[in-house]
Amino acid sequence: MPLASTHMITIDSAALRAWPLPMPPAEGDKERRGHVLILGGSCEMPGAVILAATAALRAGAGKLTIATGASVAQLVALAMPEARVIGLRETAEGGFERDALAALDPLADKVDAVLIGPGMQDEAATAALVRALLPRLQGVKVVLDANAMGIVTNPDLDGENAPFRFAETVILTPHAGEMAHLSGNPKEDILADPDGAARDAAQAWNAVVALKGARTVISAPQGGPWQHQGGNVGLAISGSGDTLAGIIAGLAARGATLAQATCWGVALHAQAGEQLALRFGILGYLAREIPAEIPALMEQAASS
Repeated sequence: MPLASTHMITIDSAALRAWPLPMPPAEGDKERRGHVLILGGSCEMPGAVILAATAALRAGAGKLTIATGASVAQLVALAMPEARVIGLRETAEGGFERDALAALDPLADKVDAVLIGPGMQDEAATAALVRALLPRLQGVKVVLDANAMGIVTNPDLDGENAPFRFAETVILTPHAGEMAHLSGNPKEDILADPDGAARDAAQAWNAVVALKGARTVISAPQGGPWQHQGGNVGLAISGSGDTLAGIIAGLAARGATLAQATCWGVALHAQAGEQLALRFGILGYLAREIPAEIPALMEQAASS
């Protein structure tokens, strides 16, 4: 896969074959397949972190840790017997207290990828926690989804007027409405020029940006841009974005670059929707059914 182009690169079967995912050695253990940490969930949305965690494992990650609210940690642990689950103290608004950093800090040197955001509430508290965590995650692949992306609008620059920019490149996965919130631009403008919106955000924030939609546009500070058109309207359902974020995090944990994990994740997510539509119809399949499609789709993409 070319790393840079002046033209939009379409993510199709040929492009995926030319950009194969890293594979662990046959004798590799779970550590070689990558350790992913998923930080998210809340008393109102514990399912989001379960969906994302399931998707990360289905994408090939070998080891899973979940950090979620103490009020739902036992529920999440029962739903995800494959995971180590850490309960964090919660704010009244449903976010995590700042002392969560102490519980998460020892993991910073042990994980390969971190997904932050699915099911998290209290955007201000989430932004504060992300801001405190990022300096400890140097060399770790970071995916920010949902409220965790709010750090862009809550940078806490000590009164400085400088625009926000990540010190190390991360992945952001907004839809048009979220991009409007993050950028301050009207949603209508985002929809009218998604290519420009993704490009400008990627350059300004130092992020791989997947601007989700019927046609998803992926832009990076270097490389791309890419586009993917596929899937179906059945993917527009609660929890679908959580599964996409989990797939991307799982691919990143097993060794894919940020751009590769994002492009492959978007394509696999869409293909899963297509497979589910064949069995259930375009409307009515569930986000929880998406992850189970991923392993076979990865095999098919590698061999087709």
